[in-house]
Amino acid sequence: MHRTFKIVALTAALAAIGGTASAQDFTVGFHPRTGDVWIDTTLGDMNRYGTRYRDPFVDEMVRYHGAPRDLVSDLLGNRRWAPGDVYMACSIASIIGRPCRYVVDEYERDPGQGWGNIAKRMGIKPGSPEFHRLKNGFVPTYDRWSRPIVLDSDLQRAYPNHGNGKGKSDHGNGNGNHGNSGKSGEHGNSGHGNGNGNGHGNGNKGGGHGKGKG
Repeated sequence: MHRTFKIVALTAALAAIGGTASAQDFTVGFHPRTGDVWIDTTLGDMNRYGTRYRDPFVDEMVRYHGAPRDLVSDLLGNRRWAPGDVYMACSIASIIGRPCRYVVDEYERDPGQGWGNIAKRMGIKPGSPEFHRLKNGFVPTYDRWSRPIVLDSDLQRAYPNHGNGKGKSDHGNGNGNHGNSGKSGEHGNSGHGNGNGNGHGNGNKGGGHGKGKG
């Protein structure tokens, strides 16, 4: 009995160490080369989130980027893709109207070329409307995760009422968009509503987290 307990405890400890090592590998050796410093930095943070909270990450790719669940799970598991790379592949695919698998195949032909070159080859050039759509898409994704996100000057202009403060860390994955005083599903001036009804408030009616109707 004592021996069995020791084996179980050792297995759990090794699993925990392995998970931490994986997250560190994605962070330290991760060079997405998108051509945008803010996107590169945010993808590194996305690696940490996607490694620790895999289910909400996978749900986001499936529900909002049209990726097959089995493909996303296979990329994160058997094929050892970083969550940030999965996000870029699925996001680019969504913008150009192609399956995520198509962008995945293009990337795997030459991973060293970087996402910036892949995006340009697929018609998403720096400064283009498609590029701004790609970059702006990070904000609602982070809102649905209730994860803090710091905007650069470009995104501050795109989202003038979006707070840079911390969100509630329940890591939900709902359907909210722009909200009025924290109400999800409506456009307004007080921030972004999350699917769980927790809006980032930094607009005309105050600065903080507004609870609305989810």
